[in-house]
Amino acid sequence: MKRKVFVIMGVSGSGKSTIGELLAEKIQGWFYDGDDFHPPENVAKMASGKPLNDEDRQGWLEKLAELIQSSAKKRGHIVIACSALKERYRDVLAGADFIFLNGPREVIEARLQERSSHYMPPSLLDSQLADLEAPEQALVLDLRKSPPELVREVQVHFGV
Repeated sequence: MKRKVFVIMGVSGSGKSTIGELLAEKIQGWFYDGDDFHPPENVAKMASGKPLNDEDRQGWLEKLAELIQSSAKKRGHIVIACSALKERYRDVLAGADFIFLNGPREVIEARLQERSSHYMPPSLLDSQLADLEAPEQALVLDLRKSPPELVREVQVHFGV
């Protein structure tokens, strides 16, 4: 079976890390959280309630693209949780299959309000939704389904 790279994408609070970790476990792959690749300046900017711009994201996306390229040497599938909000961001992450976690703003906002361990405040949801360009080339999943259901949909769709 050919090794695949999956990018679980969507706005903050959509469940990217949860689904990514579970998918990687189920397909015996490697999981990487894109948030871990942000430079300290980006984290500080988001933590202060300021949204990132394209320039802020460029270096971060390049690091993730390097991860995708360097991971070709690893055995097994790669799963990356990354917002990948715009088409041009997804272009930087070439070679990946995209899985878009989509759902109602109210559900996402409620999730953001409940979590306390993330540096991005719920106040930035509107800026992420404004930047979001729904992908044309992605498996689109309803984030209201349970994580096991979503992972199963991915496995069936991609045959992994």
